[in-house]
Amino acid sequence: MSSPSLAEASAGPDGAGLKRLWQYARPHRRTVILASFYTTMGKVMDVVPEVLIGAVIDVVVRGQDSLVATVFGIDDRWQQLLVLAVLNACVWILESVFGYLSATTWRNLSQTLEHEIRSETYTHVQGLEVAWFEDTSSGGILSILNDDINQLERFLDGGASSIIALFWNIVLVGAVFAASSWLVTLLAFLPIPIIIFGSITYQKRLKPRYAGVREAVAEMSSALTTNLSGITTIKAYTAETTEAARITRVSQAYREANREAIRYSAAFVPLIRMAILTGFSCTLVVGGWMTLQGQMEVAIYSVLVFMTQRLLWPLTGLGETLDQFQRAMASTRRIFALRDTQPAMQEGATALAAPVQGAVEFRDVNFSYGNGVEVLRDISLRIPAGENHAVVGATGSGKSTLLRLLLRFHDTTSGTVSVDDTDVQSLRYSSLREAIGYVSQDVFLFHGTVKENIAFGNGSASDQQIEDAARLAEAHDFIAALPQGYDTVVGERGQKLSGGQRQRISLARAILRDPAILVLDEATSAVDNETEAAIQRSLAHVTKGRTSLVVAHRLSTVRDSDRIWVLEAGKIIESGTHDELLLLGGLYAALWRVQTGEKAPA
Repeated sequence: MSSPSLAEASAGPDGAGLKRLWQYARPHRRTVILASFYTTMGKVMDVVPEVLIGAVIDVVVRGQDSLVATVFGIDDRWQQLLVLAVLNACVWILESVFGYLSATTWRNLSQTLEHEIRSETYTHVQGLEVAWFEDTSSGGILSILNDDINQLERFLDGGASSIIALFWNIVLVGAVFAASSWLVTLLAFLPIPIIIFGSITYQKRLKPRYAGVREAVAEMSSALTTNLSGITTIKAYTAETTEAARITRVSQAYREANREAIRYSAAFVPLIRMAILTGFSCTLVVGGWMTLQGQMEVAIYSVLVFMTQRLLWPLTGLGETLDQFQRAMASTRRIFALRDTQPAMQEGATALAAPVQGAVEFRDVNFSYGNGVEVLRDISLRIPAGENHAVVGATGSGKSTLLRLLLRFHDTTSGTVSVDDTDVQSLRYSSLREAIGYVSQDVFLFHGTVKENIAFGNGSASDQQIEDAARLAEAHDFIAALPQGYDTVVGERGQKLSGGQRQRISLARAILRDPAILVLDEATSAVDNETEAAIQRSLAHVTKGRTSLVVAHRLSTVRDSDRIWVLEAGKIIESGTHDELLLLGGLYAALWRVQTGEKAPA
């Protein structure tokens, strides 16, 4: 299923985004209705005091003939005023109660939706294949999961209730006007079509501008995420000034995108003020003339003057509400565009038969990345269960790609990869990957304790099991020497540890899963000789009785493998044991001489 780009989605119709949001909120519709009821009742209570002001003036002017005297049968003006004071107090209390209920219900609803949308969207994103992440900016994804969802939450927090309150304000005040004078009603409501027309016009002009703002946010988030991740490289190359200038340019682009949107949105309120002035002047002049002519009661005239402000003044907030709405709809379209993105690879439905033996086979495998460049060609190799095999070759020969195909981070262009004679494409991801312990050359540790990082793949592991795995990985001694031992926080990406320490924790993490297949991708590429020796001793223990596939640059780490496969330009050109390959005198032998300093035989 093809999906629109985030930029295209941001420029889509508002109705589509609002409809999708309403459909998504289906489980919470009772809460929406309840919150809308509280808002409506709060607005009713908000309008009543103006009517009571008219009743007070009616008591002062007409005395025993006032409406209060007629309804309650009270002749004394003071008692009539006391009745109105009590009613006014009750109305204010009810308005406060409904206002509180409206605010808490809307805000809790917005927080709930924000939580659910973020959690479900993140879960959806995790289900996309690795290739999608390689082609998509992490900063752009982050801006959706964080800023766009927050923008939607801000609208739901206050904007939705504002729209409902504005609607009922027009209906209720209009009812009071209509009951008083159709002529004044017509004149007072005259500005509203102008305001609505202006709102529609401004919405159309604001929409592409706020779509641009969302894209600028994504660009800025991507730049900041990249730079913070690479801060050591920036410092090492004294590029602080250059990168600060680049971030300034990106931030300036965001500022300019916002400035354009602000220029249009800010002009909306002055337009409404002029419309309000027209409506208020009509009520003041025409209503006053009718009162002077005896065609309208003074109390009713007073109510209409107050009501005109009550009718029209809230419309000044329409500009801000529309501003929130446009931002929210731009964010909503980006959120649902991301949720509409479907994985290109389809997960299988079967599971590996237990117990997993760990036999691995690549049969006639060819693979190309999205750019069409062929990375692997006619790869056929088999690793019997329990054997230790290695893949070696020059940089770019396709070694790591083999492992990625085994883990099914990508699918083959042709040919099959199988585990225990079962095509990995037919397997559930969980079944396949739970059978594999993976140690990558780019070790990723989470911001947490050493214990939490080792137990990452096995959350139910006991402290003793964690320690046993660390001992097998020859990591226990250095962990015990850390300030808080296994409870030491490693920092983001494990920055408080050395490269070798991170590698050994990563190896312990793989060991703790007790996998049938152990996969190591250049596990000793960034370590010193002492750490390499420690890791080799660890591997000698942990690979016994399980299948292992090791990609290595240092040939000394794989010389004891049951079989070594040599890749060149994506093809297997040699295979055999270490001694067999040396006798063959081919590429492996040449690489061995380069790394050991041996001279070629005469």
